Amino acid sequence: MKVTINAFADEAGKSLAEQIKAMKANGVSGMEIRGVDGENISKISVSKAKEIKKAMDDNGLYVWSIGSPTGKIKITDPFEPHFEEFKHMLELAHIFSADRYRLFSFYGCEGGAYKDEVMDKLNRFCDASEGSGVLLCHENEKDIYGEKAPECLEIVKCVPRMGVIFDPANYVQSGQDTLEAWKLLSPYVTYMHIKDALADGRVVPAGKGAGNLAYILGEYIKNGGDQITIEPHLTVFDGFAQLETGKTTRMDAYTYKSKEEAFAAAVSAARALIK
Repeated sequence: MKVTINAFADEAGKSLAEQIKAMKANGVSGMEIRGVDGENISKISVSKAKEIKKAMDDNGLYVWSIGSPTGKIKITDPFEPHFEEFKHMLELAHIFSADRYRLFSFYGCEGGAYKDEVMDKLNRFCDASEGSGVLLCHENEKDIYGEKAPECLEIVKCVPRMGVIFDPANYVQSGQDTLEAWKLLSPYVTYMHIKDALADGRVVPAGKGAGNLAYILGEYIKNGGDQITIEPHLTVFDGFAQLETGKTTRMDAYTYKSKEEAFAAAVSAARALIK
C-alpha cells in the first residue's frame, strides 16, 4: 500500500514561498493548509486563496485538507459568527480542490457536559457540507469534548457523516492510552496526524515517544490507510544562531536549529516508520 505523505507546511516557514521550498525539498506534495503569510486559513480571502492555488499548481503541489480552527471555541460562545467563518473556509476548500476538512468539538465540555449541543453543532456543519465533496474530519484535541477516545467514539455514533483523524500525540498529552484509543476507533479512522509525544507532553519525532506510532501506523496501513499528515510541533531553538560563536552549542535531544530542520526531521521520522 502506497502512503501519501502530506504536511502542515506552515511549520517549515511563515511565507508560502518558504512552505513550497520545504515541501519540495522533502518530497511532500500535499499540504494540510493552516496558515500562509501570517494569516490563519480562517482569515484568508477568496482572492488570496486563488493566488495560493496557482502557486501550488505551478510547483506541482496541492492542498489536500483544510487545517481549520472550526470547533476551537467554547461551546457557550456565539455560534453564528463561527458558522459563517466555517462556510467561508468550506468555500476555500472548493477553490483549493481539497477534499478533507479538519475540525474540533468545542471547549468547555468537561465531564460530558453539553453533549447534545456538541452533536447538534457538528451535525449542522455536516448539513452545510452535504453534497460538497468535502469530508469533515474530527481531530482529537486536548480539552475539547472529543479529547479522549470514548468521546470520539460517541461523535462517530452521533455524527456518522464525519470522518475521524487520529492524532497520537494529542492522546498522549490528554492521558489517553493510544493503543486503547486505536482499538476503539480504528474502524472509523479516515487519516492520521503523525505526531508523537513523551509522557510529560513534549512533542518528539514520530516513533520516539509514548504514542505507539510504529504499531498504530503499521495497523493503519495494513487496514488500507493511505493518507497521513505530518504535524511536526518539534522544538526549535530560535536563539541558536545568536549563541553560535565558533563552538558547538549543546541542545537537548530533538531540539532543532531552524523550522526547516525540524520539518525535515519530522518528515524523515515518518518515512522511517512507513518503511
